[in-house]
Amino acid sequence: MWCVTAQFRGENVNKIDEIKISRAIIGSYTEDLMDATETDVAVVGAGPAGMTAAYYLAKKGVKTIIFERKLSPGGGMWGGGMMFSRIVVQDEGKEVLNEFGVSSSRYEDGYWVADAIESTSTIISECVKAGARIFNLMSVEDVMIREGDRISGLVLNWSAVEIANLHVDPVAIRSRVVIDATGHECEICKIVQKKIGAKLTTDTGGVVGERSMWAEIGEGEILNNTREIYPGLVVTGMAANAVLGSPRMGAIFGGMLLSGKRAAELILEEILL
Repeated sequence: MWCVTAQFRGENVNKIDEIKISRAIIGSYTEDLMDATETDVAVVGAGPAGMTAAYYLAKKGVKTIIFERKLSPGGGMWGGGMMFSRIVVQDEGKEVLNEFGVSSSRYEDGYWVADAIESTSTIISECVKAGARIFNLMSVEDVMIREGDRISGLVLNWSAVEIANLHVDPVAIRSRVVIDATGHECEICKIVQKKIGAKLTTDTGGVVGERSMWAEIGEGEILNNTREIYPGLVVTGMAANAVLGSPRMGAIFGGMLLSGKRAAELILEEILL
């Protein structure tokens, strides 16, 4: 009892200094952010595809930074299907969940059910443990283009600045490769199209747009859609289907995981040579 009382009175224990707390936060964060200004791969969007890509890249020793606009990484996976906290993956997607250490149960042949909360939180944790770094509450408002029309970096600002519509100048980071994992909005591809014209490797040269839900077709096309869509820019996940004009898939997430893995393989095998 004496020890507990002494702690509350501040006796015989280290005092807590608010300034030291503040310095620890500011110093460590600033050090990480300074280091992130030069990276091998910059991933925009910390959804399942973006984090899976970052996980496989970081495991191979590739310096990988993720920038996420929202407070919580995870994208739409947290909500499962219509706020029922369950996701479905097919057999191939289950193999990726297994690698992350996410448990799943067989619903029937070809369908596996996993808890959305466990899946999302585990993927976030494993992604960071693999060596990828996630900066949340950051928005990408532009890209840098160098070396003969090649994407070479990102222009960043705080999400709060964007939400408040404040006129605050951004900062820039340099990256050898950028991954657009921004989901349905495919924001980085739209920025490139707007800034330099329609030069993406699509049928139209621009963002085609997402089609209505058809899970079978969407899941079947997503790996082929995961590609270098512009020099230095790889598109993955739902952004890939939106850019190439394929259907959305709904609450089946196997394609998201497989697309992220494919993006990492593509970068390792064909781009970062």
